[in-house]
Order: sequence, then C-alpha cells, then structure tokens
Amino acid sequence: MFGKECYSDNNELLNKAFKEKKILIAAHRGMWGGNIPENTIPSFRLALEMGADMFECDVSKSTDGVLYAFHDGYEKRLLGVDQNIQTLSSQEINQLRFFNSIGEPSGVAVEFFETIVSFFKNGELYNVDRSWEKLPETIAVLNKYPWSVKQALIKSPLKDGVMEFFSGCPVKYMYMPIVYSRADVEKALGYPEVNLVGMELIAQTAEDELFSDDIIKYLHSKRLFAWANTITLSNLTRHILYAGLDDDMALLKSKDDSWGKIIQKDIDVIQTDWPLQLRDYRDDNYRRTNK
Repeated sequence: MFGKECYSDNNELLNKAFKEKKILIAAHRGMWGGNIPENTIPSFRLALEMGADMFECDVSKSTDGVLYAFHDGYEKRLLGVDQNIQTLSSQEINQLRFFNSIGEPSGVAVEFFETIVSFFKNGELYNVDRSWEKLPETIAVLNKYPWSVKQALIKSPLKDGVMEFFSGCPVKYMYMPIVYSRADVEKALGYPEVNLVGMELIAQTAEDELFSDDIIKYLHSKRLFAWANTITLSNLTRHILYAGLDDDMALLKSKDDSWGKIIQKDIDVIQTDWPLQLRDYRDDNYRRTNK
C-alpha cells in the first residue's frame, strides 16, 4: 500500500496496520500523567492500550554519545534542571529523576533509547523523533535489534544531509519527512534510494498549499501516506501544525469540526495527545459512514 514495492518486507507491519485500521493513531510521547512520565516504557505501553497504533519516542544524546528517550528543552519541567540534557554526560543524566504530573519526585529515571528498542519487539510500531542531529548513533542502536527495521518509523525535517544519509544507509528503515511546502515534497521525492513511506504535512491555515486535498491525493499517487499532527502545543503562542484543527478543538468544541474534518480529507495518520478519545471517534465515524 505505502512505500516502494522493493521495500515491502520492511514496511509489512505498517501496511498491515493500515489494512486493519484504515486510519492510524500516533500517540505524542506516549500516554503520560500521574506518576508515569512521558517518553518511558510505561507511557508507551499505556498509549497502545488506550488505542494508539504507534507511539512517538524522542531521542536526545549525552555529551559522551549515549542516547536517551527524552525531548530536550523540557528539562526544567520534567527533571528540575536548567541545563539542556544534551550538555550533560551520561553519568550526570543517569542521576536525574522525573518529577510527576503534580511536581513531586516520581523516582523514575530517564530511559536509554536502546532500552525502548530492545523492549518493543512484538510488532509494535513507533515513530522516532528528534534524531536528525544524531542519525548515525540512532541507526547504530536500531541495527542491534533486527526487528526494529519493521517497527521504527524515523521522521525529521529536511535538514541538510538527511536525505543523503538515508539514501546511503544500508538498512532501509521507514522514513517520513516533515514538510512545510510543495518544494519540500518534491525534494523528498528526489531520493529513490530512501524508504520513503509518508510525509507529515505542516499547514498554518486552510489556505496553505499543504492543506489542500490535491496534495494528499498526490502523496497517495506516489504510494505515500499523509500525516497530520493535531497536538496542541500552546494556545498562547498558537504553534499551529494543521490549520488549527487540533486536540483542543476536538475535545472542547467539536470532534466533527477537528478530527472529523481531518478524516474527511483522507489523512492517513493523526498524531494526538488523546489516543483513547480519538480511537473511539475514529471507530464510531467508520461505523456511521459505512452502514
């Protein structure tokens, strides 16, 4: 269904999920709250239990080259330190513990990225984010676990050298660029040696060229899925990812006017902070429209 035929074995589990679910749900940093921090195995397990078809795992690197499941920039909120985690050694990071959702010590350590990869080996799909400045190290970890080639979907903006890296990578991991323009779309399509399976479309408004139905049809004609991100990063700065059709609108105003419109546009993957609610809405919508 999605991806080049020559990479169909690597894309087998992804396409099986599309065949079964039609629209996939990706959970942003897992499903976290209470005493379960984001980007941890418990948060990823909960996300899958609560309806996600894949989870997102962020990657940070210590000064001595060890990879951790952590989104840098959130150290103060999550760990109570003012330093970026990527300026710390592995010895320093290993001493840190998460604060829970009410700001109390959770006792939970930052997890190694390799621990995540080694743990999820039974066909679970996951999206690897924030790895674009550490791709050789990320691939080196994934290469240790043969099953990861069918489970890991790597995404990144089209930074310099990224497409060349994946083009030359011997193991053809599933890759999805984050695209901001039609020019980005065409650039990504220019690398036939990359196992390109889809694209995340960033659209500021409904008039944006990447919000058009035509671009989704175009991706489908190229055997690529279309991914929309509905997480609400901030209502203060209004960091808009898909024309304002976000989780807040879905949960507080109208699911039909947010998630419903995205489904109507034939988007294939929706990333959310609320996988259970989106799963229920997706399945109910499918029943209603296929009576």
